Amino acid sequence: MSINIKPSNSTILLAFLSCLIPFTPEIGLSLLHGYTVRVIEHSQALLLLLGAMLTFSYMKPFQLTEGARKFWLWTVLWWVVLLGRSTSWGRDYFPDLPKAIFRSISVVLIAGLVFSFLLSSQLRKAIAVRLKTWRIPLWTCLLVVTLFLLADTVEHHRLLSPIFLHDSNYQDLIEELFETPLIFGLLLIALDFMRQDMRLGISKNTLLLGLNTTVS
Repeated sequence: MSINIKPSNSTILLAFLSCLIPFTPEIGLSLLHGYTVRVIEHSQALLLLLGAMLTFSYMKPFQLTEGARKFWLWTVLWWVVLLGRSTSWGRDYFPDLPKAIFRSISVVLIAGLVFSFLLSSQLRKAIAVRLKTWRIPLWTCLLVVTLFLLADTVEHHRLLSPIFLHDSNYQDLIEELFETPLIFGLLLIALDFMRQDMRLGISKNTLLLGLNTTVS
C-alpha cells in the first residue's frame, strides 16, 4: 500500500466549502420549518444510491474473476448499507410500518457485510490485493474522517460543538451540511479506487489468481 499525498482539485474545493458550513446561520439560509433539512437528506440518499449504481455499472462485477466479483459486489453492498442508515433503514419514507421491519432490514444488510467478509476467503484475499496495490488518496480520506467527526460533534453537542454550531436552531442543518461533502468525498475515493483497479488490471488479469494461489 502506498499513499498519494497530492490533493485533487475536487478535494480542495470540498474542503473550502466545508469551511463555510459553520457560518450558515450568519449567511441567513432559511430553514423553512425543516423543509431545507429534508431536501438535503433526500439529496444525500440519492448520492448514496448513485454510489451503488456507479460502482456496479463502472466495474461490471459479473464480468470479473470470482474474487474481484465478490469484492465489488461487497462494495456495492456498503453503499446500500450507508443508504439504509441515512434513511433510518426506510423508516423516513414509510413511517407507519412496524419498527420490526426496519430492524430486520438493518440486521440483514449489516449481517451481509460481516458474514460475507468472514466466510469468503476469496473476498479477504481480494481486499488484501487491493490494499497492497492501490494508492490511498490521503487528503480525501482525511477530509472524510474530519467531516464525520464534525457532524458527530454537532449532532451530540460534544465539547467543541460551539466552534461549529453558532445557533442551536441550525443544528440539524449544520449536521446535514457536514455530511454532504463527506458523501461527495466517499464518491471521489470510490471513483479513484475504481480507476486504479481498471488501470492496473487487478480485476481482469491473472494477478489476482496468482496471488490467491500464493496466499493459499
